[in-house]
Amino acid sequence: MIQLKDKFFDTFITSDEIQTEISALGSQINDDYTDKHIVFVAILNGAFMFASDLIKNIEVSCEITFVKVSSYHGTESTGRVDEIIGLTTKLRDKHVIIIEDIVDTGITMDKIHKIMELERPASLKICTLLYKPSAHQGIHKPHYVGFSIPNAFVVGYGLDYDELGRNLKEIYQVKELNKENMLNIVLFGPPGAGKGTQSERIIEKFGLVHLSTGDIFRANIKGETELGKLAKSYMDQGQLVPDSVTIDMLKSEVRKHENPKGFIFDGFPRTNAQAQALDNFLSEEGTSISMMLALDVPEEELRIRLQKRAEVSGRVDDANPEVIQKRIDVYIAETMPVKSFYQAQGKFVKIDGLGTVDEITDRLFEAIDKI
Repeated sequence: MIQLKDKFFDTFITSDEIQTEISALGSQINDDYTDKHIVFVAILNGAFMFASDLIKNIEVSCEITFVKVSSYHGTESTGRVDEIIGLTTKLRDKHVIIIEDIVDTGITMDKIHKIMELERPASLKICTLLYKPSAHQGIHKPHYVGFSIPNAFVVGYGLDYDELGRNLKEIYQVKELNKENMLNIVLFGPPGAGKGTQSERIIEKFGLVHLSTGDIFRANIKGETELGKLAKSYMDQGQLVPDSVTIDMLKSEVRKHENPKGFIFDGFPRTNAQAQALDNFLSEEGTSISMMLALDVPEEELRIRLQKRAEVSGRVDDANPEVIQKRIDVYIAETMPVKSFYQAQGKFVKIDGLGTVDEITDRLFEAIDKI
């Protein structure tokens, strides 16, 4: 298994299997084009390795040219071809074979095919190393196919994930993570407990996605999304934003992430109703909350930490004893019912928040490792 950025991939087609199939494709083309001259047009960037190895197996008269189109981003094909760059070879009345690394939807290939038909070649065929029959929506099916594969994302041997993985000698298939094994953490901590620092460390260690309801609210309102406008309408009237709006924002954010390892929920849930709504949503997604981690720090220590933080940050609210006490009281009032909710599920874990930053981190990691 290999990792490229946020995704994991398992070996799908070995190097030996690739070379064996390319040899067979070469023999088939040689038989079909006896006494004919072929112009191979290889599509960059993905087909460079395939084209190089295929041409070594061609025994009839041939030439090769490389062109480039812009049509693939991330893991989804856009189907857009702005233009074909680098096509300087004359194709009129010639036997042309387009070399592609992979044909999935076929929309991009249809556009390429249409552009090349304008050159009026004697014949025009498509040769692809990989073909996804179940995903194909285009008009022109490939004439020469190395491997027919399922509709899953693959990398290696010229194929990339955001430009990574092209150099790999084998082809790898994305590993779909089991959502039942996702690590989803509700992280609570009173002001001054060091929750921000510790959440960053947990995210880095376990590869989780940080979901802050405060950040999500601000992004939706600033972006003037429908949910953002709805939330702002309540806020402008001095009313609390309904749980249904908050959970819908959260749903939208969660679904932006493909195959995540898990999430840290920061600032949500704060009531039993919100906790139940989160459980219902995650159940629909095939996963659930793994644990609620709560940093436990005595109030006197919190006051000392916040006053020290005020000296560094200049935050007025951190220096005002009355404000500090109110924030602590609000935290306790909000945490207690949610604590009971997750205690009933056996998912509540209290973490001693006293000690050095590294000591507290070790306690958090130990608690997470246990599950």
